[in-house]
Amino acid sequence: MATDEEQIRALIERWARAVHDGDMDGVLADHDEDIVMFDVPPPYEGVRGLGAYRETWPPFFRWQAQGASFEIESLEVTAGDGVAFAHALLRCGTEEDFAGDPDNRLRLTLGLRKEDGRWVVAHEHHSFPITGDGGAEREVREVHRRWFDATAAKDLDGLMAPIADDIVSYEHETPLQYEGVDAVRELCARNLNAPVTVSLDVPDLRVAVRGDLAVAWGLNRVQATFPDGTTSDHWSRGTRVFERRNGAWMMIHQHLSVPFDPETGAAGTGLSP
Repeated sequence: MATDEEQIRALIERWARAVHDGDMDGVLADHDEDIVMFDVPPPYEGVRGLGAYRETWPPFFRWQAQGASFEIESLEVTAGDGVAFAHALLRCGTEEDFAGDPDNRLRLTLGLRKEDGRWVVAHEHHSFPITGDGGAEREVREVHRRWFDATAAKDLDGLMAPIADDIVSYEHETPLQYEGVDAVRELCARNLNAPVTVSLDVPDLRVAVRGDLAVAWGLNRVQATFPDGTTSDHWSRGTRVFERRNGAWMMIHQHLSVPFDPETGAAGTGLSP
């Protein structure tokens, strides 16, 4: 019969394979209904309960499907009579991530307890080390990823989560500027309610961080699919400014634009890189 340590090791390895495969049922298996998880992204108070835990995974699966890895490199388990803990290092990131920081690893701590003769995960804690502005840059990129996922999912609350109350946004649409989170939320709600499916990406996203301020810029690619099946592919320029407030990066300014033809005054909406 397998020892407690062997049972827990097998449980964690099954969970990691399920995460890698995007298998939601496998990820949720062997987790307590009252699980508390401290994740890399906010909320900083963590998520509580199996339902909330489940909701954190679809955005991660979409990001992972772009070519990211999720692999255990080291795992140690200590088990008592009814409680246990494990800690692990995982290779979690894209090839681009590892090209910039080949030694970076996701840190994982699990707390488990035995219920009716079986081990279940009661607590998870995921983190990356923060190494100067590099850790902050990763956090800002993660804000963008969640923002892109919320746009594709037409999730208004998710889209607005990193928007500061005092934001000033220069949008493509008039007026000259949108001031405050309510004005931006109203604009985003109108766009999400349009009968079109939209995905947003900034393939060449660049981020510069100094202390509690960050600037991100790049070319925005907006792909739209209409009810009749037709599609459009539109590029524009975008600059976004973030401020770290109470530990979370909040967007305080956004500037979107397209170039114009100085001879005709027409906007260059059909341009691409």
